Amino acid sequence: MLIEPNKIVQQNIPLPVLGADDALLRVEACGLCGTDIEQYRGEMPVSERHTPFPSIPGHEPVGVIADIGKDAARRWGVEPGDRVAVRPFFGCGKCEACAAWQPERCPGRGGTYGFIGVDRAPGLWGGYADMLYLDRLSVVRKIDPTLPAGVAALYNPLASGMSWAKTVPETGPNDRVVILGAGVRGLCCVIGAKEAGAKQVVVTGLAKDAHKLELARRFGADDTLIVEPGMDVSEALRDITGGGAEVIIDTTPNAPDSMRHAIEIAVRGSRIVMVGLKGPRAVDGIMPDDIVHKEIVMRGVLSTPFSEFAPAISVLESRRYHLEDMHTHSFDVADAEKALRTLEDSEDGAIHVAIVPGA
Repeated sequence: MLIEPNKIVQQNIPLPVLGADDALLRVEACGLCGTDIEQYRGEMPVSERHTPFPSIPGHEPVGVIADIGKDAARRWGVEPGDRVAVRPFFGCGKCEACAAWQPERCPGRGGTYGFIGVDRAPGLWGGYADMLYLDRLSVVRKIDPTLPAGVAALYNPLASGMSWAKTVPETGPNDRVVILGAGVRGLCCVIGAKEAGAKQVVVTGLAKDAHKLELARRFGADDTLIVEPGMDVSEALRDITGGGAEVIIDTTPNAPDSMRHAIEIAVRGSRIVMVGLKGPRAVDGIMPDDIVHKEIVMRGVLSTPFSEFAPAISVLESRRYHLEDMHTHSFDVADAEKALRTLEDSEDGAIHVAIVPGA
């Protein structure tokens, strides 16, 4: 349980008595991402969407149905013993967004797993735990029980990659795609671009990301670029792509210059997808007229729509990509702080890290 910034403690919470409309999940794995680190450090705003303290973190859970009410079983088409992936968001069930299966846009916002205070009954709202309560408005889907638990937990970043590199920019076979950043979601964007049939896929990273760039090539990237201090990144990318790219996905966090690079390498009619948050930092050197003259479409994307949930799981289950190479570290619930530090510092070649009870 996260009780204050930089402090997670173990605590027992009683299991609830279930009604006909809810369920309990025995957590097998819960993936970590940069948002977990921000939450742990106390760097996320406290609002109706995020109630960090005290709470049980973890918003990318996969596990086995331990107990379920009859109505929930009928609604989700699952029974005890089934392995399921759980979408992070669930809605209020009453608004237009919920009717369209877009709980991430729900103004009433039922909740986000990992960001609900333990004072809201029954308290078991996060994946850094042995058990997770499933609200009746949760979105769950069966997932292959033979996948290693840590690999199965990649469903959420993979859904992001499919959305950001394929669906949102409408990537096609004539497109050159540049992915700025080689984190987990950048690597998943490689898969999204390959699934779209992109003509060329290029990924950038720092020298410390050499092992991630090697993995990007194994996933199908045609070229990679290690960004060195003082390098003219835009010129280097124009050279690699033969003049620029039709699709650019900026996944780099805390790196404002990457937005300038995206605009500089865009060709006429390019689509730029911005997903890496920069924090309270301005961007120097952007020429606004470039956006007009190149007729660039820029879109910021904050989350992943429901429509990508099932396709991402299908790609996982297809085993077309060696995703076990992306999942590098598993930690027990008791070692959650070590897991977060490992991800934050990229220790021991960390790429994808997950909480796996009993690991």
